Amino acid sequence: MIDATLPPGSRLHVRARDDRSALAEHGTQSQPDPIAADTHRIELDWDGDEGPSVLVVELPHAMTAAQRTAWMVLARRTIELHLAAEHARARVKELEKSEQLQQALYEIADLAGSSLELADMLERIHGVVARLMYAENFYIVLYDDANQVYRFLYFADQLDPFRPDPAVGIPVDSAPNSLTLALIRHGEAAFGSSEEVRLRLGVPHDSSHGPDSDDWLGVTMRRDDSVVGAIVVQSYDRPGCYGTEEQALLVFVAQHILTALDRHQAREELERRVEERTRALQLSNRDLHSEILERQRAEKLQRALFRIADLSITAETLEIFYAQVHAVVNELLDARNFYIALLSEDGARLEFPYSIDEHDIHRASRLLDSGMTEHVIATGRALLTEPHRMTGFQGRGTVAHCWLGVPLYRNNIVVGVIAVQSYSPEISFTARDQDLLTFVANHISIGLTRKQEQERLVLAHAELEQRVDSRTRELAMANAELLEQIGERLHAEQQLTHQARHDELTGLPNRSQLLDHLGVALSKAHAGVHSHAGEGAGGFAVLFLDLDRFKLINDSVGHSAGDDLLVEAGRRIVAAAREHDLVARLGGDEFAVLVNDIEGVHVATSLAQRVLHSLGQAYWIAGREVFPAASVGIAMWQPRYHSATDLLRDADAAMYRAKASGRDRWAVFDEDMREEASRILDLEADLRRAINGDNFIPYYQPIVSLDGHHVVGHEALLRWRHPTRGLLAPGEFIGLGEDNGLIEEVDWLMYAQVITRLSRGVEGYVSVNVSPRHFRSADFADRLMRLIHNAGANPHQLRIEITEVALFDDIGRTLSTLHTLRSHGVLAQLDDFGTGYSALSCLHRFPIECLKIDRSFVAGLTGEKQAESIAVVRAIQALAGTLGIHTIGEGIETEAQRDILFELGCQRGQGYLLGRPAAQMQQPELIASLEPVE
Repeated sequence: MIDATLPPGSRLHVRARDDRSALAEHGTQSQPDPIAADTHRIELDWDGDEGPSVLVVELPHAMTAAQRTAWMVLARRTIELHLAAEHARARVKELEKSEQLQQALYEIADLAGSSLELADMLERIHGVVARLMYAENFYIVLYDDANQVYRFLYFADQLDPFRPDPAVGIPVDSAPNSLTLALIRHGEAAFGSSEEVRLRLGVPHDSSHGPDSDDWLGVTMRRDDSVVGAIVVQSYDRPGCYGTEEQALLVFVAQHILTALDRHQAREELERRVEERTRALQLSNRDLHSEILERQRAEKLQRALFRIADLSITAETLEIFYAQVHAVVNELLDARNFYIALLSEDGARLEFPYSIDEHDIHRASRLLDSGMTEHVIATGRALLTEPHRMTGFQGRGTVAHCWLGVPLYRNNIVVGVIAVQSYSPEISFTARDQDLLTFVANHISIGLTRKQEQERLVLAHAELEQRVDSRTRELAMANAELLEQIGERLHAEQQLTHQARHDELTGLPNRSQLLDHLGVALSKAHAGVHSHAGEGAGGFAVLFLDLDRFKLINDSVGHSAGDDLLVEAGRRIVAAAREHDLVARLGGDEFAVLVNDIEGVHVATSLAQRVLHSLGQAYWIAGREVFPAASVGIAMWQPRYHSATDLLRDADAAMYRAKASGRDRWAVFDEDMREEASRILDLEADLRRAINGDNFIPYYQPIVSLDGHHVVGHEALLRWRHPTRGLLAPGEFIGLGEDNGLIEEVDWLMYAQVITRLSRGVEGYVSVNVSPRHFRSADFADRLMRLIHNAGANPHQLRIEITEVALFDDIGRTLSTLHTLRSHGVLAQLDDFGTGYSALSCLHRFPIECLKIDRSFVAGLTGEKQAESIAVVRAIQALAGTLGIHTIGEGIETEAQRDILFELGCQRGQGYLLGRPAAQMQQPELIASLEPVE
């Protein structure tokens, strides 16, 4: 347009303006002075989009000043119009791109919410990106930093034959030269040729990652501050087609694509959860449907039973009764072929009072044969059979495809059969049908019996017109018999109910009834608390009693006498309790008392004291006078109790506290007992760890000759090296070990150490204590001898110490074990003699080498009970002399005790006076400092 305003031959060009030649600017444009300018040259300055520019016009001939001025005004206006038009076109292009981008984002968002599969969705997203830029070669990568794997979620390329599996992760270590992984690690977008980008990211060339591209653009996808993937477009034949504008566009689109992927994954996860929940609901619905069907079936069965019971009364004749029973059975299972067979009165024939059958219209009476009906009558059991199982039966009539028969009883005697059968393979009976028909048959038997009785009554009424007097008496007898049967049945039901809720031996309420009453008491007590009825309202207590040393009575005088004692104990407890208290036997020698409506613990303790006093009275049993005793635990109701079993548990714990405190007393449950239970649990756990950690060691206490004070042997005493409590004596854990059975494992650990010490040589012998539990094991002797043999020890240097309880627990097994050990040189000593209940008449049968006088008798030699203790020790010495064995006095702590024992004939002793237990055995010279007994 400007060329048209210039003279022919003029030349026009545009150049950038430098600061040295720029004229002073006025606003956005400047104009050189037309007078000062060259007459053959015109320069026009302006500021455009590309910076300051100069329009230079070279004229073929000079132009006047007026012409120059007019031309410059015209040129300036033309340039301004041109720039405005260019700006408008650029703005239109920007708006078109924005609209295109917005439309692309809408499509991506729509695709994310669609039901398309992931591959189809990504393919359509590829198409959306391709409308924004060149994207024939396009792929999406997801990166898992935690597992160091990446996978190609989508891959489209014209030249690269690589076709990855979107579901398979590729280890990062397998692609150290991957340009895509380098971009992800770099964390920022990059564009240029493949070679330029590799140089920028510091990645060597690797042809295994596909061909190089002329232009490559990759952007990262971020979630929060972490890179989770990348999107790459590339061109193999269009260099320079990606720039900052395409980079910014792809970065923006990439985040929306990531959002779309997240939404798609969330939707798939939601669909998966919905599907799982749907399956769960379907299973639940199926179970509910089954439960409903089962309940409907039970209700249907119940209605059928009611109808059968009603029919036995309302049916006018037996024929009507049979037909209506058939209708009831047909509602429960397919009984289109149904018959009732009854034995004749002489038991030789089968009679069919009712029969409906598709093939055998008439079923005549017949002699007993070997058919299936006769089999059910003979065995008294139901029979369900099919054709291949019918070969052993000789039946009459058409052979059925499936046959089911159940017995009918009268007074526990089979009197007939109810049978259903099917001639079609489509109809078969199952075990469930068998159970159902058996159940129904029991009620039919009752109804049939009742109906037959009614028939007899009808006959009796018919004969009543002829022989009124005689038949009246018969009816009276029949009614009396019927009433008696009803009375017997009621009595039997009452007796069964009583037996179910009472102890068979004592007749007292049992645990079940006690728990029911406790539940009622708990509900009443909680209701009183909630209604603010006042402190003590509805309060109650539970007493838990356990007879002391009851097992000893059972073992000594027999279980029958023990049962007598239990009955007497129950009677005495009931006599001591209040009228409205409930006394129950829980089992064994355990009783409980529910003490209702009490104002405080003093009521419960007073009752416990009365019970102990009553039990402690003498009672003759099996020709012996015994004085029963019990340990009583008391648990008072507290608002924290919500279960009857919790109350019994705490009362039981209190009872064990009373038993541990010396028996024949009561104890009230408190929080200290709960803590004690926790302590016992911790100690048991420590005991188990100590067994695994071999923390048990023997301490040796010397056994000394009282005349010369030389060491004749040692007793190995168990010690536990506890990690926090130090060295523990057996009294602190032996009871727990006996209760849970761990003491056997502990004993064997110590036996092994003692025998190992014997194998290294010792002076004299070493004795070990053996729990009564070991004698209940048939292989104790063999196991001990194997231990001695494997260690290479001398069995003649080992002694075992047993108590009187172990001796008489199982006399036969104990005798066998002791004889086996003695035959190999291991002798037995009877420990704590005089404290048990030995049968002296049997003592000579046992191969005992020594009696150890219990420390309680030794301690009494110098106390208030000196006379009694001396008498007991003298009796023990006399018994030992009779048996030809020696004695050892235990627990000698004073010289006076030692001297008296020696004077009474005891030759050996042990105790703190003679030597304390130590980890090492006592040397003979260490005892020499004691004065010998004169």
